[in-house]
Amino acid sequence: MNTPAIRPKDRDAVIQSLRAGVVPRAGQHLIQVGRTREIQTLVTDIDRVADGGSAFRVVIGEYGAGKTFFLNLVRAVAMEKKLVVASADLNPDRRLHASGGQARSLYAELMRNLATRTKPDGGALGGIVEKFIATAKADAKASGASTEAVLRRKLDQLTELVNGYDFADVIAAYCRGHDDGNEQLKSDAVRWLRGEFSTKTDARAALGVRTIVDDAAVYDQLKLMARFVRLAGFGGLLVGLDELVNLYKLANTQARNANYEQILRILNDSLQGTAVGLGFVLGGTPEFLLDTRRGLYSYPALQSRLAQNTFASEGLVDFSGPVVRLSSLTPEDFYVLLQKIRGVYAFGDPAKHLIPDTGVFSFMEHCSKRIGDTYFRTPRTTITAFINLLAVLEQNPGASWQELLGGIDVAADNGGAADQATEADGDDEFATFKL
Repeated sequence: MNTPAIRPKDRDAVIQSLRAGVVPRAGQHLIQVGRTREIQTLVTDIDRVADGGSAFRVVIGEYGAGKTFFLNLVRAVAMEKKLVVASADLNPDRRLHASGGQARSLYAELMRNLATRTKPDGGALGGIVEKFIATAKADAKASGASTEAVLRRKLDQLTELVNGYDFADVIAAYCRGHDDGNEQLKSDAVRWLRGEFSTKTDARAALGVRTIVDDAAVYDQLKLMARFVRLAGFGGLLVGLDELVNLYKLANTQARNANYEQILRILNDSLQGTAVGLGFVLGGTPEFLLDTRRGLYSYPALQSRLAQNTFASEGLVDFSGPVVRLSSLTPEDFYVLLQKIRGVYAFGDPAKHLIPDTGVFSFMEHCSKRIGDTYFRTPRTTITAFINLLAVLEQNPGASWQELLGGIDVAADNGGAADQATEADGDDEFATFKL
């Protein structure tokens, strides 16, 4: 399988990420295989968001089965279609709902990671604001009105939303700082937009606004940001949240249900079309979705909305619902994947392949004997072992892949066990358990 010529920088980024067991931030298209229908489903969602609609998807897959890779691929497609993308992983300090700053911390992380096609690695918030101001200035020059008047008129539609008036005031403050060369005012405006003000007193002293982005306002602020990026000339905002299993692991029932209530609110807004230009893609494990005591199914309103179509059985699929279940890679898919990795390792030059097709097939047979079908169903550790094999062949020209295969130890990926472990808490008598 031939691969187009690949720059050393791109090749190293992909190979080093895969070898470390993490998903590359760029270059996913070089190694994408299978799951065509799932990708097309998310592309349809992206088109709907770009058209001013809304979308909500929960992407479910086993640990190590490729959820994060899939989410990053969707992220890349969204940026190509001129959407702004915000992404973050949930952890104990970042949640959708909290009272101790964890939700604001999640929002701040999303804003730091705000990315566009021209700034794919994040940090795009300042550029988005600058683009909006440039558009307002151009309209003001064409109409003969003042920039402030045009800017206020554009932002008027935001005032119907929570914190909309203050959002408009902050953008206006940034514009004043832009015109006057006041870098401090611009910096304060960006800090407010990022949710980095911790007290209303500080925000009022710096910008004259009475509100800040706190735990209770995170989702409302995302709705504001989605409308704002459309005013700036982008298609909309796609929010990608991974590691949702951290909500499942919360021992406190009340805290867990409060986060699920927030997910329900987002889902309802999406289904009813009340969010404009805003999409959510959440990544989680089957336990996070299906467990009726801790997962999303433990919340009756979510269970009824996320339940699988009963007619979609025995190989039939339905991608019209909110849940997208990632199908397992087939052995044929995995064979193609290893060939693509081999091609990337060789900079896209078939003459530099370190192992022939028969060697790839032999490697798969070796893995199958060691760990069974999990080598292609949850392929993280298998991919790492394959890259390790290529590394040895590259650095030891006299080495034989036939001899090396006998000494390679491929272990099953048991990292998902940690996703099912929880800490006991006084208000939950069933806090510690094993699935």
